[in-house]
This record gives sequence, C-alpha cells and structure tokens, in this order.
Amino acid sequence: MPALDSGRSDVELLGAHVAGDPNAFGELVSRHRDRMWAVALRTLRDPEEAADAVQDAFISAFRAADRFRAESQVTTWLHRIVVNACLDRIRRRQVRPTVPLPEEGPGEPAVQGDAYADRELAMDIEQALGTLPEDQRAAIVLVDVEGYSVADAASALGVAEGTIKSRCARGRAKLAVLLGHLRNRTEPDRVRSSDGGLRPPDVRGIAAGPGTGGHPPTTAGGSEKT
Repeated sequence: MPALDSGRSDVELLGAHVAGDPNAFGELVSRHRDRMWAVALRTLRDPEEAADAVQDAFISAFRAADRFRAESQVTTWLHRIVVNACLDRIRRRQVRPTVPLPEEGPGEPAVQGDAYADRELAMDIEQALGTLPEDQRAAIVLVDVEGYSVADAASALGVAEGTIKSRCARGRAKLAVLLGHLRNRTEPDRVRSSDGGLRPPDVRGIAAGPGTGGHPPTTAGGSEKT
C-alpha cells in the first residue's frame, strides 16, 4: 500500500528515517519512485533492468541515508544513486541487448494519423539514445530529458560541470546525425537546453512516460527487509 503523504519535506523524511521512523523512507519512495523509474528506464531501455536498478538504488539509499549531508537536494542525491545503479548494470552487460519494437496485439486498435507519427518518432529517439555510450546517455537523459541544470546533473553523476557539457555536446552531435531525417518535423519547435545547447524538442517528449514498455515497480525500495 502506498505510504500516505504526511506533508513533511524530503529532508525531514530522510532525517526521520535515520532517527528510526519506520514509515518515513517508504513515504519518500512513494513520492519519487515514478521519476526515478523514468530515469532508469531511459538509461537502461529495459523495464525489468530498470525495475531492478531502482530497487537496488532505493536499498542503497536506505542504507546510506545517515551519510546525506544536505549539500544538494534529496532528489539530486537519489538521482545520483539511481543513475549509478543503472551504469553498474550497463557495465556488467556482456552484450548490449536489442530492444524489440512494440507490436500491436490482435485486440488493439490500430494507431492512426498524428498518434502513429508520434509513436514512430518516440521509437526513433529511443533507438538513437540507445546507441550512445552510457556516460553520454546518462548526461542527455538528465539534462535534455529530465530537464536538470548542468550543475544538478554534474552533482547527480559526481563529475564536473564541464564534463556534463562535453558529454551532452558529443551525445547531441551523434543524435543529430542519427535523427537527421527528422529535422523537417522538429525544426519549428527546436529549443535551447539548460546548458545553452540547441536540441530537438522531441527528446523532451519521451520523458512523459516509459516509451519502451512496462510500468514503474510498485514495491521497489518501499522498505528494506531486515
């Protein structure tokens, strides 16, 4: 059962958890699970892997809560743990798996018109993101998909701001080549990202919900079994 929101801030919940409140961490998980799931799914591109990464990340956060020093927001701290959990899983992969394109089931209505075009566009972007090295993909996901500032993304990944800018620039250059055929469809809406770089707005669209299938885990990290 989802934890009820007590109205306490993230910092207050984390402090209460450290002090022994048995419900505080579950409330924190319920509050931020969906967004952490979105980050994991965009980074790993596999629902089961993403669920496992989120589970691992929340367990790590549960255990490391007493080391949080409020030098950044709790959400930034959680993002860093989630992204690191994702990168650990990517590094352990022997072969990068292919992601099958979604198929229409026999009872599903055909997608037509703009809806079909939007789905096709989202799949193109997902596939292109999957070709990036994990460090560039993580930076792109945080800055261009999640809308984090360069400073917050740098804090989340534990690297310098210049490193984030460099990774985003290299990643965007590769995406521009891979998605060049979409230029005419996206040009009118192109906007600047938080670090001043120019990027297609369609990358933002995939942040609205998982595009590779699956749903956020309902129990990941709610509490640690002891």
